[in-house]
Amino acid sequence: MRFTPKKNLTQQEVAKGLKLVIWDGLAAEAMTSFTGGAFLVAMALLLGASNFQIGLLAAMPLFTNVAQLLSVLLVKRYNNRRAIAVYSAYLARLPLIVIGLSILWFSAGSVNLLIFFLFFHYFFGSVAGPSWNSWMKDLVPEQALGSYFSKRTRYTQTLNVVMSLALSLMLDYIKSNYPGAELSVYAWFFVFAGIAGMAGGFILSKAPEPQSYLSDDNILSLFKLPLKNYNFRKLLIFNSAWVFALNIATPFFTVFMMKTMQLPISYIIALSVISQLFSILTLRMWGVFSDRYSNKSIIAVSAPLYILCIIAWCFVGIYTSVAGNIALLILIHIFTGISTAGVNLALTNIGLKLAPKQEAVVYLSVKNIITAICSSIGPLAGGMLADFFAERSLRISASWTSPYFEKTLKLFVLQEWNFLFLIGALLALAALELLVKVRETGEVSKHVVRRIMRTSIKTNLKEYFIIGNIISMHEQLRAIISKKKR
Repeated sequence: MRFTPKKNLTQQEVAKGLKLVIWDGLAAEAMTSFTGGAFLVAMALLLGASNFQIGLLAAMPLFTNVAQLLSVLLVKRYNNRRAIAVYSAYLARLPLIVIGLSILWFSAGSVNLLIFFLFFHYFFGSVAGPSWNSWMKDLVPEQALGSYFSKRTRYTQTLNVVMSLALSLMLDYIKSNYPGAELSVYAWFFVFAGIAGMAGGFILSKAPEPQSYLSDDNILSLFKLPLKNYNFRKLLIFNSAWVFALNIATPFFTVFMMKTMQLPISYIIALSVISQLFSILTLRMWGVFSDRYSNKSIIAVSAPLYILCIIAWCFVGIYTSVAGNIALLILIHIFTGISTAGVNLALTNIGLKLAPKQEAVVYLSVKNIITAICSSIGPLAGGMLADFFAERSLRISASWTSPYFEKTLKLFVLQEWNFLFLIGALLALAALELLVKVRETGEVSKHVVRRIMRTSIKTNLKEYFIIGNIISMHEQLRAIISKKKR
């Protein structure tokens, strides 16, 4: 299979490539749906994983981003991003099939075996990353970055929602009726994930690649370039501090719901689906505002909302009311979906935007490697902190005593996981202050963006209300006329 880049692409080739990249995204999302998130954590817990091993599983896809150094060397050596991305994708997805088949053949499994093969899955996925990012920077028109990737993410998240719900319901049924077969079901998930991933690699191989031009400097000089760029260096500092703070807490939300709240996996997936639905509903809005104003402004608006969601996790489980806890979890997941859609889209786009075209693969690789190292430390630190706080707690309550009535109200309770959530939120708040020093072309004040967003949302709601009444008006008139005739 030959992957020869073309000096110039026609509009038809670009349009074809953009469609294929969306289909590849759908295949990759199907792979992730089978093996990621709550399913991976549930399988690891079923195999007897400790808090530290859960943290290690969360850290591996981040730490293995160091492999992006190899990607840059390969791009510099062969100057063929499509070949590197496609072959690395194949090598990344094969270990998933191996994991599934090894569990099925040997009728058992271990966390160590899972960690071993997942390392290669994440390693080669990291090698593919910079080549793919640089390729997409040249393939997708810059003025449409926000809208295109928001569209692609909407499609992939919609698929994730449908698959996750169906798979979680099936798992709960298996667990209730055939508990001995639960591990085998997870094994088949990994096999199907690997097959879907390989199909995605084949689709990606058909997308065209525009010719790239990399500097002739030696590799060490190239890697110094992003660090010498003052503005890009400030972005690296903010992004690294941000991901480190978040990854202390976020990998353990699912563990908290499974072990402490004792929620069925279908409940956990349903909450995840709620988050993704609101992410899908708001992605187009974030994409439009990202293209129209600036990514930095989008982060300044959406990141504080995400931090509030993390703080809200500290209040889950304070009271014994199941309905109250579920209601709070629903609210958290709604606003998490809205806020993370903006944060993730803007962080991706601002990195693409601030990276010079000729050295894009180097800039993006350095960004991914540095942030990966910082973010991989987060889950490991979180796992150790969870063990440290396992036998410690902090309770703040208010008591009322009278001759006829006594009541003690729990105001705040911290124990084990809740400590992580609060620490992560406070560190994220501190990291957000570093965003001020980043400069972006076309930057708009966050206050202006908030005002425009507020006006836009109000206008859309008003239009929806008016149009909705006009559409239903003829039905109302028909009902009145029918009533008079009777």
